[in-house]
Amino acid sequence: MKRPWENDSCSILQATHSIYHVPVAAALWCGVPANQVTEELSRASPVGQTALGRATLRHPYISCLEVRIRAIHAAIDAGKLDSCKEDGNKVDGHIAYERRHVYGADLKEWAKAIVPNERPAFLFDEIERQAHSTITTKVYEAMKAERDAARADVQKLRTGAETTGFQIAAMEKQIVELNAKLKAADVPGDRAETTYLNIIGAMLALMLGKSPNGQAYSVLDNQSAIIAALLGHHEGKPGISARTLEDKFAAAKRSLAAG
Repeated sequence: MKRPWENDSCSILQATHSIYHVPVAAALWCGVPANQVTEELSRASPVGQTALGRATLRHPYISCLEVRIRAIHAAIDAGKLDSCKEDGNKVDGHIAYERRHVYGADLKEWAKAIVPNERPAFLFDEIERQAHSTITTKVYEAMKAERDAARADVQKLRTGAETTGFQIAAMEKQIVELNAKLKAADVPGDRAETTYLNIIGAMLALMLGKSPNGQAYSVLDNQSAIIAALLGHHEGKPGISARTLEDKFAAAKRSLAAG
């Protein structure tokens, strides 16, 4: 994934520092993509035989092309917009209509006097196009900073969401692995645990009990003696410790009594 600054093509900055033939500037103003301007202009025809008529093109379905070409030429003729030749050199006096070019920066300055919805998208960003002419540069910069900050926040949220997704996937994988380990270890379920406790409880009661004629079933006459005997023969093996045996014996008695 590209970092935010790698997605910035500087298109607005590039546009303001470029030179445009008047029909090209008008086509871009009409929203024609830069890579399709030449093709679309080839479909347009001059509107007349005068110098201005030959330089003014009419397109079969882009109706705004002629209007905007005329507007640019009118601004140049009125001295409101500077023009230059194709080599970028500005000269004193009249430049033939068909050779007129304009700098993007000059076109942008002139267009600032136009209502926002007539500001060329290739020269003005979204905030500039929506801004009222009374909005100061300071206010515009503040609005732009807020927009940039919002974009940065969105990018952070996207990155955070991706990280969280990776973490959730890793946890799900761990859960699957733990379930597999538990299954492989054959850990008894609740029913099996109850069965084992009942068996232990019954054997414990039997060892500490007496026959009908009063004779003890075992020489071990209390629970402590049973635990001591188990430790004497099996101490060190898993589950064979005084604390564990006491806990299990107590649980076994409760389970047997509950049954």
